[in-house]
Amino acid sequence: MDSNFLLFSFFVIFLWLSIITIFLWKALSHYNKLGKGLTEKNFKSIMENLLKDVSTTEKDIDYLKSYCDKIQKEGLLHIQKIGLVRFNPFTDTGGDQSFILSLVDGNDTGVIISGLYARSGTRWYAKRVIKGKSSDHELSDEEQKALKEAKS
Repeated sequence: MDSNFLLFSFFVIFLWLSIITIFLWKALSHYNKLGKGLTEKNFKSIMENLLKDVSTTEKDIDYLKSYCDKIQKEGLLHIQKIGLVRFNPFTDTGGDQSFILSLVDGNDTGVIISGLYARSGTRWYAKRVIKGKSSDHELSDEEQKALKEAKS
């Protein structure tokens, strides 16, 4: 039984060494294909240049990320939402001649402009809005509706 065990052990070791040899041969042939036609100095300089390029690319990506974040933050300050409501504030005039225009940024901060039409003329009003709420005067139902329309 000892001879069978020895034979089996040699077979396993031979198989294991064969598999390792195949993997090593594939790795070396791949490395030789990469370096085909290059001297040791050329290959070294190429690898150093690639590492420098990777470092430069990482710096560029970091810069682009910070620049995109800056643009996104600044973009919140521009008018992004617009709401318009037409209505008739007076019973003695016909049609929805009056309107309310809501212009707010990404933080729901901006202005609400009201134009009230009457037979004697049109009156204009403006109210400042900060974070979805009027800072100076209370909002009418129509103004709240225009602000809600701008948010959606």
